[in-house]
Amino acid sequence: MKYLIAGLGNIGNEYAHTRHNIGFDVVAAFVQKHGGTFRSDRLAYVADVKYRGRLFVCICPTTYMNLSGKAVKYWLEKEKIALEKSMVVLDEISLPLSKLRINPGGSDGGHNGLRSIQELLQTTNHPRLRFGVGNVFPKGMQSEYVLGKWNKEEEALVKLKIEKAVEGIEIFAFQGINAAMNEINSKEYSL
Repeated sequence: MKYLIAGLGNIGNEYAHTRHNIGFDVVAAFVQKHGGTFRSDRLAYVADVKYRGRLFVCICPTTYMNLSGKAVKYWLEKEKIALEKSMVVLDEISLPLSKLRINPGGSDGGHNGLRSIQELLQTTNHPRLRFGVGNVFPKGMQSEYVLGKWNKEEEALVKLKIEKAVEGIEIFAFQGINAAMNEINSKEYSL
C-alpha cells in the first residue's frame, strides 16, 4: 500500500509559513510526526515515510505553485501510485480559517496549483485536503493576503488545524476517503 501526499506551496524563505504554503507545512508536520526526513530530489523535496505497514511518498514541489502538476505527475508515475491513493494539500480562501475540507475531486476553484495538477493529470477526480485560510482582505489584495504570514492571533488555531489535517491524511489512508470526509468536513475548529 503506497500513497502520494503532495503539499502545495512555493520554495524560498520569503514564502515560508505563509497562507499559500500551508500545504508544505501540513506535509512537513506529517513527515515529522512519523520520523521521516526530506531530501532534495527531482522536482520536489521528498520524504519516504513508513507507517503501520504503508509507505507514504511525501512531496513538496520545488516547481513553484503554478507548475505543481509537473511534480505530482512525475512522482505518481515514478512510484506507480494510483490517483485515488494520492492526496493534495492546499490553501483555500473560500473556506474560513475554522474549516478543513477533504474531497475526492472537484474544480480547481481558481487555485493555480490545483489547476496545474488537473491540466497535467487530465482529470478533476483526485483527492484533496483544502485548508481554510479565510478571505479577510480588501478587494484586489488576494495575492498579498495568501502570500502573507499568519497573524499572531491565528497561529495557535493554524497549529491545531495542521494536527487535524495530519490526522485527516491518516484516516484517508487507513479507513478511506469517506471516513476522512465524515471525520473532518463537519468540524468547526476553534481554540
